Amino acid sequence: MADARPDTFSISVVRTGGFAGLRREWRVRSSDAPDVDWPALVEACPWDTVAPPSPVPDRFVWRIEADGARRRRRATLPDERLTGSWRELVDQVKSAAKP
Repeated sequence: MADARPDTFSISVVRTGGFAGLRREWRVRSSDAPDVDWPALVEACPWDTVAPPSPVPDRFVWRIEADGARRRRRATLPDERLTGSWRELVDQVKSAAKP
């Protein structure tokens, strides 16, 4: 669900897999942490260059979705590709998510 303001985001991060196949999910709306520059974090990620992950046993897979007023973005990354701007976005979402 996107708000009317172009700088408003709803971001979800889902981590699946691992040895026990556990699923963890974090969700945040940009209004939950207004001091974070969510548009910059989202735009810094290379959404258009993500290759589909190949299945690797006992590894985590990350599904990241960012819904904004103008655009919805989705990416699925294997754990080893969660680096740079992806890692920064995921860490911010995890930090700002309400328990």
